[in-house]
Amino acid sequence: MPKIIDHDQRKEEILNTALAVFAREGYKDSNLSLIAQECGISRPTIYQYFHDKEEIYYYAVKLVTSKMFRKYADIAWQTTGNIAEKLKEICIEIITMGFENQKSLTALVDVMMLLRKEGKDFSDVILKRTAKLNILFKRLLRIGIKNKELKGVAINDVTGHLMTLIEAFCFQIAFLDDYDLQSSISLLTIYIDSLKADTP
Repeated sequence: MPKIIDHDQRKEEILNTALAVFAREGYKDSNLSLIAQECGISRPTIYQYFHDKEEIYYYAVKLVTSKMFRKYADIAWQTTGNIAEKLKEICIEIITMGFENQKSLTALVDVMMLLRKEGKDFSDVILKRTAKLNILFKRLLRIGIKNKELKGVAINDVTGHLMTLIEAFCFQIAFLDDYDLQSSISLLTIYIDSLKADTP
């Protein structure tokens, strides 16, 4: 009886191995043959899933952001609590996940920077993949203002601030050996608390 292969699982295994290879060897010195060898599969088999390293990168961004958004949507709509606490939980979860997966995050950022030097711009891909998070923040802010939990803030500005803070923290995680997660959490907490409506 032939072995049943879970193709989604295998694709994710290839991705995780590729990120580890990128982190260890550098994107430029990595190739599909090496990734296939470390996965314990043949090079023709890896081509059934990915055509090149760039496609692996796109898939990594898509996979990570899809999983993240499902989790954050659950926090936003399936949990109780005020809007400020939900915003904090989502933001802290994002940077904590980045911190816990520092090597993979560094590999992704390294690839992005290298490909940018080669004239390939991933900003559109990143913007598309983070658009749902942007919309989620705006919806939560609108609800918080409507319910008088938050001040009447400029929703687009605050969403931009949150996205910029998260992006800055992710770059720090990727490049700084002495990154301080607790300082970032404190800064996010102070910022989000400053949005709370004054209570009489």
